Amino acid sequence: MHNGVIARTIVLDRLVRNFLETYPGAVVVNIACGLDTRCYRMSGYAHWYNLDLTETIAVREKLLPEHGDISQIAMSAMEDWGGQIEESNVPALVVIEGLTMYLSEAEVKRMFDLIRERFREAVVFVETMNPVVAKHFKERSIEGSHAKFTWGVKDGKRLARLLPGFRDIEEHSLAEGMAEFVPVYKALGKLPFVRNISNKIIVLKKDAIL
Repeated sequence: MHNGVIARTIVLDRLVRNFLETYPGAVVVNIACGLDTRCYRMSGYAHWYNLDLTETIAVREKLLPEHGDISQIAMSAMEDWGGQIEESNVPALVVIEGLTMYLSEAEVKRMFDLIRERFREAVVFVETMNPVVAKHFKERSIEGSHAKFTWGVKDGKRLARLLPGFRDIEEHSLAEGMAEFVPVYKALGKLPFVRNISNKIIVLKKDAIL
């Protein structure tokens, strides 16, 4: 889990930075933010919204109080949080990491329904787990919270088929991030089995309806 968190941070930082360089002035919504600090490492956004459950945001506000172009939203990802977003008609990026594997398929669909309804156009970077791993793998680091893996999807094409209005753009195995600090993954990451079994960051896009 430790190495996986580092790997996904490396991959997502690169993707978010590239997006903001291409679309300066974008709005970013970081769903299930926890104590994530990516908003401090990035620049070029108009407004960054960190969204998580009420009890998590309460802890975050004590440790990381925000103001200005960074805001906190204390809501579930399945609640109608769109009304808390002030900006409209600007590029939108939604980041979802470390969440979908704990949800049901219906909850994943609900979350993407909210994104589709709120933004005319949006790009989503979403972390997913292989369904075989979600079904059979147990992670000791989450046992204390009684959390468990419940859902997974094989690839972006299968995910997009579940989500009306979204299309699959690309996907990145977390093996790409692992290769940055565990050199053997430069070779292992090229193996289809390793890339498929690793968690992925899937890039989806919701296009404007003319």
